Amino acid sequence: MFVKRLISGIILLFIIVGTFAIGGYPLAVLLTLISMVGYAELVKALCSETERRKSNGPDIIAYGSILFYYLALTFTHDPTYLVIVIGAFMLLELVWFVVKFPLYSSDRIVRTVFSVIYCPVMISFIYMIRNLEGREFLIWIVLISSWGCDTLAYCAGSLLGKHHPFPELSPRKSTEGCIGGIIGSALLGFLFGLFYVNRFIPEPNIEWRMCLICGVGALMGMVGDLAASGIKRNNNVKDFGHLIPGHGGIMDRFDSMILCAPAAYILTYLLIAGTL
Repeated sequence: MFVKRLISGIILLFIIVGTFAIGGYPLAVLLTLISMVGYAELVKALCSETERRKSNGPDIIAYGSILFYYLALTFTHDPTYLVIVIGAFMLLELVWFVVKFPLYSSDRIVRTVFSVIYCPVMISFIYMIRNLEGREFLIWIVLISSWGCDTLAYCAGSLLGKHHPFPELSPRKSTEGCIGGIIGSALLGFLFGLFYVNRFIPEPNIEWRMCLICGVGALMGMVGDLAASGIKRNNNVKDFGHLIPGHGGIMDRFDSMILCAPAAYILTYLLIAGTL
């Protein structure tokens, strides 16, 4: 199992690093695929099999909306179109609910809408960071704050972990590991800003701004990890899927990145991009 997990992890890392570096269409395609699979895994966890078999209309609307959302994100570069797609998605879901009533419950609509916002929309902020003109390299904040934090938190927790603040949600996650992950990510952000970002954005205290962004991003990544664990426990699901050997599904591997990405984008825009 360890070898399988290691190999699939290395392959996945190469894919992510490669598409992050290239950006553009390859990154948009990858995020679209991640969003589609992530949505499918989340809906499967949230909705019973009987509920999903009643009508696949909500899912068809959702998949179409995800596709149009990423097309708008890739080709228009205008947030107005993103709002239009999300608004149209909501309208169509409610129209379908009314037309087919009482084929499925209102809970089905809520779960469908939540699943689209949770994974596809939230993770699209990765593309938005990569698309910041002249500051595309800031996309590495997402990796530092999510997977970097995961690795550092695991190391700190393995060596020092004694207190477990979330026994019912995530029994193995320790206070020491959480602190180590956040501080470690903040330190990596500081070094990234000092030795790399500073060459392209010679602004005062840029390294400290990067430190703050990566620290907050790491914290939100942990919230994303715990939120995904909560969803699985509420619905008696061990893993969201089995797509990635040794890791589970897309939602299992990208749970921290899903919340980290919007947090990183918001702070990047407010503290760096919007000030230049």
